[in-house]
Amino acid sequence: MNPIELNLDGLVGPTHNYAGLSPGNLLSAKHARSVSHPRAAARQGLEKMKLVASLGIEQGVLPPHPRPSISWLNRLGFIGSESDVIEQASQVDPALLTACCSASGMWTANAATVSPSADTKDRRVHFTPANLSSLFHRSIEADWTGHLLREIFQSRSHFEIHDPLPGASAFSDEGAANHTRFAASHDESGVEFFVYGREGVTASTEETSLVTRRFVGRQTREASEAVARLHELDPARVVFARQSQEAIDAGVFHNDVISVGNGHVLLYHEQAFVGTGEILAQLRASIQSLAGGDSEGFLPLCVQQEELTLEEAAECYVFNSQLLTLPDSAGSMLLLVPSECEEHVRARRVLDRLLREENPITKVEFVDVRQSMRNGGGPACLRLRVALTEDELAHMHQGIRFTDTLHDRLLKWVDTHYRETLTIPDLADPSLVSETTAAYRALEDILQLPFLSTT
Repeated sequence: MNPIELNLDGLVGPTHNYAGLSPGNLLSAKHARSVSHPRAAARQGLEKMKLVASLGIEQGVLPPHPRPSISWLNRLGFIGSESDVIEQASQVDPALLTACCSASGMWTANAATVSPSADTKDRRVHFTPANLSSLFHRSIEADWTGHLLREIFQSRSHFEIHDPLPGASAFSDEGAANHTRFAASHDESGVEFFVYGREGVTASTEETSLVTRRFVGRQTREASEAVARLHELDPARVVFARQSQEAIDAGVFHNDVISVGNGHVLLYHEQAFVGTGEILAQLRASIQSLAGGDSEGFLPLCVQQEELTLEEAAECYVFNSQLLTLPDSAGSMLLLVPSECEEHVRARRVLDRLLREENPITKVEFVDVRQSMRNGGGPACLRLRVALTEDELAHMHQGIRFTDTLHDRLLKWVDTHYRETLTIPDLADPSLVSETTAAYRALEDILQLPFLSTT
C-alpha cells in the first residue's frame, strides 16, 4: 500500500479579524485592530490547498469553528436571543466578544497532536485535541475540535480520539505545532519529537518568574509527556526537547516558527533549542535504531544566527513552511514557504543555499497566505499532518477530501457568504451572526458534516 500523508488545512472562517489576542505573537500584535479581508483570506487558504493537491499529495479541508460563539457567551452570563447576546457582550465586555469571534481555529497545527498507527502500541491512529489553555480565545476551540475529529475519524477500529488534557496551566498543550515525526516513509515506524517551552508541575520559582523573560512558553513538558503516554508510544522512539528562552522572547511562540521536519530531515535555527547537540544526538540515535544503524538516517540542516537572526525568522516565517515529500521522486522534498520570504533578502539567501547544497530539498515554492501571516500564521500553521494507510484513509469521512470540484464549490461558498472587509467594531453587528449561521449551514451540505452551524 502507498504511504499517505494527509494534510488537513483549516478553512479560514468568515469572522477572520485582527484583534491582537496572542501575547508573544509579534505579527499578531503588529497588525492588531487593522482591517481584515475574510474573503481574500479564505481564498488564499484554498489556493494553498489546491497547490498541495496538485503535487499528488493527499489534501483535506477542516471547517471553520462556528463564530461568534453564542454558546460560550451564554456560559459567561449573556442570555437572550443571538442579537441580544451580541449587544450585551459588546457593551459590557467588548474584549470578550472579540475573543468569542476569533477565527484562530483555522490554524489546525494547533488542533491536535497525531501519532500514526505505525508508532502506536494498538496500531490505531491516535489524536489528542490540544487544550490550548494558555489563551482563552483558543481554549474554547478544544471541545469542538474533539467533536469534529470524532465525526471525521469515526472508525474505532482505526482511530482513537482522546479527550484534551486537563485545562490547567501545568498541562498547557498547543498541539502539533510543537510536534514533529521522523520516519523513512509515512507508513513506517518513526521517532516522534516533542518540543516544550516550560516546565509545568515541577516549575521552580525562577521558572515561573516573569522578571527574567519577555514572553512565557506555552507548551509544558508535562503536557508533551502526557500526550506521548496517551498515544502509547515506545519511549525509545520519543525525544523531548526544550525551546530556548531566547527564541520564545524573539516571538517564537510555537516550535514550528523556528524548525520544520519531514522524513529524516530537520531544518532548524541554531538557537531553537536548549542543548542542541544533545538533542541532535538523541534524534540521530533513535532514528538510526530504526534504520538498522544507518549513519545517513538523520539529516539536520542548521541555519546559523549570523545568516538569519531569531528576530528575522519570527518576522518572515521561513521555518513555518511545509516540508513535503514529493510523490514518485525518490525522496525529494519541496519547501512550501510564505511569499514574504521571497521579498526578505536574508531569508531568500538561506533558501538559495539550501537548494545549492546536497540534501533532499530540491524545490522551493512561495505561497501567498498574507491574510493569515498578518495574524502570525504561515503555511505550516494552517495544516495538520496525518500519516495514514490506504485502509485508514478509506475509513475516514470522505466529504472533506480535497478535489477540484470541492475547491470550486468552496470558492463559490466563500464569495457568497464572506464579507470583503471586517473591522473590530463590525464584530458587534448583530447581522454578522445571521450571516455566519447561514454560511455554516450551507457548508454542512458541501462537506456532508451536519453540525457546523452549532455555535
